[in-house]
Amino acid sequence: MGKQREQLLEALMDHIATHGLGDSSMRDLATAVGSSHRMINYHFGGREGLIAAIVERMEQNQRDLLSALAVDAPGPAELVREQWRVLTDPSVTPFVRLFFEVVALALAGQPGTEGFLERLTDPWIEAGESAAAHIGAGSDAVDIRLGIALSRGLLLDAVASGDAGPPTAALERYLEMWTSFTGGK
Repeated sequence: MGKQREQLLEALMDHIATHGLGDSSMRDLATAVGSSHRMINYHFGGREGLIAAIVERMEQNQRDLLSALAVDAPGPAELVREQWRVLTDPSVTPFVRLFFEVVALALAGQPGTEGFLERLTDPWIEAGESAAAHIGAGSDAVDIRLGIALSRGLLLDAVASGDAGPPTAALERYLEMWTSFTGGK
């Protein structure tokens, strides 16, 4: 990724984290970060491409965070809880919404989202396997895929309802069942 594209992406992400994306036009976004809509189009291929780039960056940031959290996590349930706490933080909510928007756009085959669906889950499985190995927890790709699906479903519930409380309670119930079944490993 070119340095100029990288800087523009960072500026746009900072702006969107503070103000949200909403129905901001490309011109509005460009003006807010001291650029032009032509530069956004050049680097991202339009609004859908920009949204996909933001979501891919956030996904990578969250996988990096998972790796960092695994360093101090006493076990898998605690790791999941800490990651959930971060994902449901109100400052992350605009990006969680964008994630689901990009999934919908990619499913519809919108330009700028090419390859997004192919990278939707496998990088998370790899990150989960690495984190599990780091904390000495046994797991396989099927278990990790289940956790990814559960987390995404509960995140959708949290952003759709605007209330992370019930999804958090559901996650806790799942973790209780999972740890009793696996002995916490």
